[in-house]
Amino acid sequence: MNEWKARVAAVWAAAVEIGDDEVIRRIDALAEERAEHPIALFERAGARDSAGREAEAEELYRRALERGLDGSERVQAHVQLASTIRNLGRPLEAIALLDAIESDAGELRDAVVAFRALALVDAGFARRAASEAIAALAPHLQRYRVSAAAYAAELTASA
Repeated sequence: MNEWKARVAAVWAAAVEIGDDEVIRRIDALAEERAEHPIALFERAGARDSAGREAEAEELYRRALERGLDGSERVQAHVQLASTIRNLGRPLEAIALLDAIESDAGELRDAVVAFRALALVDAGFARRAASEAIAALAPHLQRYRVSAAAYAAELTASA
């Protein structure tokens, strides 16, 4: 599987040069080697998502998750599926999906928060979105950490 993942990574590394259609073609060819394996479905979904084919991506993300995608790819699939769903005009569904995965997100927690903030804005909750984004950013600040956290709390109280 490591060799297969390296070949997938090589396609993604060349994505800008080869273009969306070629990325999809190459990822699909690699995915055929793994048939309905969750990682293969996840990669196929990502290729379509990257190309702006959200409806196709949504189905593949869901199949990957249904077939037991695990580890960091499971969290990534939730984040990417939530982004796709938001782009398809369903921000509340995206928020729920991100809320459900947040406790398992680990090092990807900030990504969960960032994409939830985007969905919150689309759902009409801009103050809450700003609060969550600033609260997630605050611990990374070398200066103004306390102030940023306080302002995030203030936004939450007034949201």
